[in-house]
Formats: sequence, C-alpha cells, structure tokens
Amino acid sequence: MGWFKLVIGGCRSGKSAHALSLAEGASRPAYIATAQVFDEEMAERVERHQNERLGRFTTIEEPIELPKAIRDANGCDAIIVDCLTLWLSNLLLADYSDQDIRDATNDLIEAIDATHANTIVVSNEVGLGIVPDNKLARRFRDLAGFCHQDLSVVADDTIFMLLGKPVSLNKISSL
Repeated sequence: MGWFKLVIGGCRSGKSAHALSLAEGASRPAYIATAQVFDEEMAERVERHQNERLGRFTTIEEPIELPKAIRDANGCDAIIVDCLTLWLSNLLLADYSDQDIRDATNDLIEAIDATHANTIVVSNEVGLGIVPDNKLARRFRDLAGFCHQDLSVVADDTIFMLLGKPVSLNKISSL
C-alpha cells in the first residue's frame, strides 16, 4: 500500500514542483493530467508542464474519469494527479449534479485507497478569497471545499504550499 498526499495552495505557490519532488525516487511514475486545452495559452501551459517532467513520467490525459485513470495506472509506483480543481471544473462543465460530484469524489478516494502506488493529488485552494459574485463560481468553490475536506481526511499528509514552502497541515493539526 502506498501513501497519499494532498498538495494544495494558491496560484503559483509551487504545488506542481513540490508534487514532482515527492515522486523523485519513483522508478515508474505516472502523471495524470486533468486539463483540457481550449486555447493557445492553455496549450503553452501544458507544454511547459510536460517539459518540467522531461519525459520521465508516463502521461495519462483524463479530464473526467479520474478514478478509472488511477485504477488503470496500476503498474506505476507513483501517481501525480494535476489537478483536482480542473477535474471538478470539467465535471461541472459536463453537467454533473452536486451529488454526482460528491459520488465521483468518493469513487476517487476508493481508487486512491486501492492503488499500491504513492499518490500525490495537486489542487488549488479556492476558498480563501471573497465570496464569488455568481452562482456557478460559488457552487464550484463550495464543491471544491467539500472535495478537499473529504480527501484531507483520508490523506496521509495534507501539504499547504505557501510562497514555495510546503507546510504540513497534519503536523499543525496534531499540536
């Protein structure tokens, strides 16, 4: 049984770089990308991320069926999921109901629990700012918050990235 770490933080906080460092010792790492490319700027972002991995990772592009992608990566000894909030956005855009998203989150937890690989899930903290001004953005923020709480409960460590520095929330909560 591998360990599970949730790496969360704001924009440009160093989440992805830290996730890559956590998987450094793996001999067969997989990188599950949830992003969908809809424009040139996003294509450039994806290319930058691919260059950071230097071809060392098996890349699995899966915007919707994330639990299945984790189950299918069974020959890997480390799995990075980047990122959870893009996955949630994809589910919202695919007209999933709130209950469907909660069920998909539970399925994700079961897939992580069943894998033998060390698993690192990267996500964006979206609940520290102001209350969004529209219904869809508030729904997204709320669902992300519930998803993060559910994953944090089962994670071996929840790491909050702050200014490029990893802060273990498990150590803080145990004080």
